Amino acid sequence: PAPVAPAVILRDASGRVTARAVRLREALGVDGRLDEAVYREVPPMDGFIQAEPKAGPPATQPTHVWVLFDDDAIYVSVRCWEQYPNRLIADEMRRDSMNIIQNDHFGFSLDTFYDRRNAIVFNVTPAGARFDAQVSDERQLNVAWNPVWRVEVGRFEGGWSIEVELPFKSIRYRPGNPQVWGFQARRDNKWMNEISYLTPMPPAHAASGMRQVSEGATLVGIEVPPRALNLEVKPYLTADLTTDLQSSVPISNDAALDMGVDVKYSLTENLTADLTYNTDFAQVEADEQQVNLTRFSLFFPEKREFFLENQGIFNFGGLGSGASSTPTLFYSRRIGLHQGRAVPITAGARMTGRVGRYSIGALDIRSGDAPGVQVAATNFAVARVKRDVFRRSSVGALVTHRSAGERIAGRNAAYGVDGTFAFYSSLNINTYWARTDSGSLRGDEDSYRAQLDYAGDRYGLQLEHLYVGDNFNPEVGFVSRDDLRRSFAQARFSPRPRSSRHVRKYSWTGSAEYIEDAAGRVETRELDGQFAIEFHNGDRFSVSGTRTYEFLPRPFRIAPGVTLPVAGYEWASVRTGMTLGQQRRFSGTASLEFGDFYNGRRTVVSFSQGRLDLTSRFSIEPSLSVNRVDLPQGRFTATLAGSRVTYTMTPLMFASALLQYNSSGNLLAANVRLRWEYAPGSELFIVYNEQRDTRAAGLPGLANRAFIVKVNRLVRF
Repeated sequence: PAPVAPAVILRDASGRVTARAVRLREALGVDGRLDEAVYREVPPMDGFIQAEPKAGPPATQPTHVWVLFDDDAIYVSVRCWEQYPNRLIADEMRRDSMNIIQNDHFGFSLDTFYDRRNAIVFNVTPAGARFDAQVSDERQLNVAWNPVWRVEVGRFEGGWSIEVELPFKSIRYRPGNPQVWGFQARRDNKWMNEISYLTPMPPAHAASGMRQVSEGATLVGIEVPPRALNLEVKPYLTADLTTDLQSSVPISNDAALDMGVDVKYSLTENLTADLTYNTDFAQVEADEQQVNLTRFSLFFPEKREFFLENQGIFNFGGLGSGASSTPTLFYSRRIGLHQGRAVPITAGARMTGRVGRYSIGALDIRSGDAPGVQVAATNFAVARVKRDVFRRSSVGALVTHRSAGERIAGRNAAYGVDGTFAFYSSLNINTYWARTDSGSLRGDEDSYRAQLDYAGDRYGLQLEHLYVGDNFNPEVGFVSRDDLRRSFAQARFSPRPRSSRHVRKYSWTGSAEYIEDAAGRVETRELDGQFAIEFHNGDRFSVSGTRTYEFLPRPFRIAPGVTLPVAGYEWASVRTGMTLGQQRRFSGTASLEFGDFYNGRRTVVSFSQGRLDLTSRFSIEPSLSVNRVDLPQGRFTATLAGSRVTYTMTPLMFASALLQYNSSGNLLAANVRLRWEYAPGSELFIVYNEQRDTRAAGLPGLANRAFIVKVNRLVRF
């Protein structure tokens, strides 16, 4: 039942929570100070419950939350009491940086359709850094969603405070009043590595609890305004100077001026149409290079905002974006990119949203000719529908179409049905069946998968069977390898010691993978075992051993001048790693791997996810991977080194440089960006890109470079 005024929160014996939002009687000054009369007249929501280090006890640091609203916006205000304010960790200010959740922060989520599976998430740090994202089906987190919202933070003698203003125009919800939403709030104290929530959270989901929408509270009392036009128009203007010596038609210092527009219109309160003309992605950060010593394609994540917003609707088979043997039926990087080079997008339209228990998505985009990339004009179409079933499960279908394929001439289509089923708090079953139609390719065009995943805190189990036909060819998708039958099993035991001053959790994990082709020939067989220790301070140590068998059905050129012959190879290796937690001034993961590799030896030294905080505004994120390989066919070293340097002037303005060296690709690259959100939703970008070929004698020779200035302006009606 709903709490009766003046109460704003009610808990039952099992810990379930119903909270009440309060209508404002006078304007709220959003300044982070919480000095208005409403904070004295309306009691806060409190009683946060630990999820880490121990699930169940009250949080050691009190948190008070108010949810307020008026005719235009929702307001979430917070007092975060802190016993030792000087221990707060707030060294990241860049919007949507994943390092924000490694700082002290407060987060909240809104399940505006009250479907207990999808939500929008907001996080704020004591430095005023903001992080916003969409959660889809309690699984995928889309950080590219960037609504217009306002946040101010303040400090008081006993801690820090937050005021958030979220306009109704920035979100989608069911029509009618009164509204019933889902709500969750989280407090993360990094200096003591404690995580607490408004509602009880199973320990298995302590770190990812904001995705567990079904575990949240019920929020009542919000009244939304009558439906308005809700139209957003965002024109842009770019000026660039480009040199490309690797194009089929080389250009040097070619100047250009261009413009385009994006339009967003709310067809209903819960259906949104997006239109784009002459789409431009000049502001997108360059891809991070990867070392590839396998015979399969690499997966690079999508970074372009137009494709990322509401991306979760298009996820298929319970698989989000990420590298996997499992094919991705819709991979948006097939649109507007060809072998890593940009292809102009002429125009496009998209519709996403919900109708009752259905989630729907439709996309149609036209890319233009790109003579320098040797790609013809192509039309891409995608349609997706999912229906909620049971409490947290869904079934659906996806269809893609491409008018001109890459692998084959003529059109290409793919279609499939999928189901994702969630039971209890940690058991998931994912399944799909899909087929492609590529004209000249006939037979063996199917793919299917069944996966069971139990991810409890103490025990874990995953079982999977995957089939990918030899001619399975979704040309608006991604397939790392085809012609396979994969069986996989993994088991985990993760006990927590009852009384240890240092260790939070031990973990033993074992897995087995078995892959054969359609003819029954074994191509991959791998056994892996790992032991890990997670410490209370956020550090982690691990050691693992792997035994691998790999059959090469054709000669494999693993490096320039080094080719492995057709044969079956068996080898074993050992890997150990140490992760330093984000509470340290210098953090990251250092690892060492050594052992056999095919018919030789390999040693790998790497450092990843590194971060050095020089000041609260200035950070360096180094990375290094050195693979020294000694084979009878030859020796080589594959080195990948890089660093991201970031200086943040304000939470809405930052400059960053991504510098990378890849010996395998003979590449030295720089991507330098300035981003300034000079008005809500309106941005200025200044970008410099350069790539050089390290094979040139003397200084690396220029391959391409570009200097770009882009400005856009959001106009709301």
